[in-house]
Amino acid sequence: MSHETIRFEVAADGVATLTLDRPEKRNAWNRQMGLEIRQALRDADANDAVRAVVVTGAGKDFCVGADLEGAGKVFEEAREREGQPAAERLTLKAWDIRKPIIAALNGAVAGVGATLPLQWDIRIAGESTRITFVFVKRGLTPEAASTWLLPRIVGVSRAAELLLTGRLVRAHEALEMGLVSRVVPDAELLPTAQAIAHEIATETAPVAVALTKQLIWRFLSEPDPSVAERLDGQVFGWTTQSPDAKEGIRAFLDKRPPRWGMRVSTDTPDLEHFTKKK
Repeated sequence: MSHETIRFEVAADGVATLTLDRPEKRNAWNRQMGLEIRQALRDADANDAVRAVVVTGAGKDFCVGADLEGAGKVFEEAREREGQPAAERLTLKAWDIRKPIIAALNGAVAGVGATLPLQWDIRIAGESTRITFVFVKRGLTPEAASTWLLPRIVGVSRAAELLLTGRLVRAHEALEMGLVSRVVPDAELLPTAQAIAHEIATETAPVAVALTKQLIWRFLSEPDPSVAERLDGQVFGWTTQSPDAKEGIRAFLDKRPPRWGMRVSTDTPDLEHFTKKK
């Protein structure tokens, strides 16, 4: 599939790289970019050859936010879409993508460029990265579920400070508050993100990873630890009987790389499969 605003490439090791590709606009987000990101992530989810996705920005910046040229036409389009069927809206629901998504945040990370990565699984930053949830400075409220996600990532007080002031956060402060998990030299940012993805792609079982990701996101909104313990126990029990678990143990004992046979597309049960059990 050809793209206008992104590049999407899948390497032989199963690592896909999604690059926001409007460097002349500092990768400002528009409707087309939203559609293309959503489709690329869906393609990655459906493609068993893809084990993990790295997202980064072409040029100096990751994404400076929505493209405000045309007096905010992008926001008029967003309002018009509110009444459309869910399939036509730009909601990404990246937490439903079963493959890990790793954000390599370079340069300026602002507005929607800062909120979308909150929906992804791992965020790392270059030393010169600057992050700002700038919405209130433009007369807007934050979007992309960021008022739900950010407090769960950095805590309520820090999230309130960032969202209510819109102030700039530099990379090492973002690391200290847990907004990103690593800060690396700028030149090492993309290689580091791809190395994390490569480790997932080559050393882990795909269905086990998919289920683990689903559990992490499910339990963000589960208030009862006994419910969480029961569900993860059911999932763990299921995995102990799976072909991949048997292969993983054999490979460990034989001191050889495992040969995973299960596929995310066909062999990953939905968590509802377990919650419906008596």
